[in-house]
Amino acid sequence: MDINLNIQKQQHNGLPSIPTVLPDAERREAERSEADRSTAPGKTVAPPPPVERPNPEVVADAKRRTFTAAYKIRIMAEADAAKTTAGGVGALLRREGLYSSHLATWRREREAGMRQGLTPQKRGPKSKLNPQEEEMRKLRRENGRLNEELRKAQIVIDVQKKVGLLLGWDLPADVKEKP
Repeated sequence: MDINLNIQKQQHNGLPSIPTVLPDAERREAERSEADRSTAPGKTVAPPPPVERPNPEVVADAKRRTFTAAYKIRIMAEADAAKTTAGGVGALLRREGLYSSHLATWRREREAGMRQGLTPQKRGPKSKLNPQEEEMRKLRRENGRLNEELRKAQIVIDVQKKVGLLLGWDLPADVKEKP
């Protein structure tokens, strides 16, 4: 029997009493603590191995797929040939990573006779400006920039002429004649 010294200070009528020694509560043989129940005596349990988790990050640069006209024609020909076997079209779509809506759209374009529809189209809103007007605007902007550069260069040349005259340098004859 283990006796643990639990010292309690009790006051009786305001005066401290003698410390009392209380024995620890004894356990019966059948009772065990949680730690005793989870492991055998003297054995330790290793922590479970860490679980491999997939990377939760989404690919940063998702890109829309585009298909060439030759690819579309080849797939439609294979799909038409695969119609004869059960599950042939589905197997083709799984192998190529396509959806049935791709085939439906491509067939509709082919039946409508839109050869240009088989080539990838540029997505987004179409430009409302005439390409010639856009080119004209670009050239005007460049012309204005070049005129401003010319004006600044003429100012620098005029200043150099005046500094040369003040310092007594002789200017070449062709420079003196220009206004």
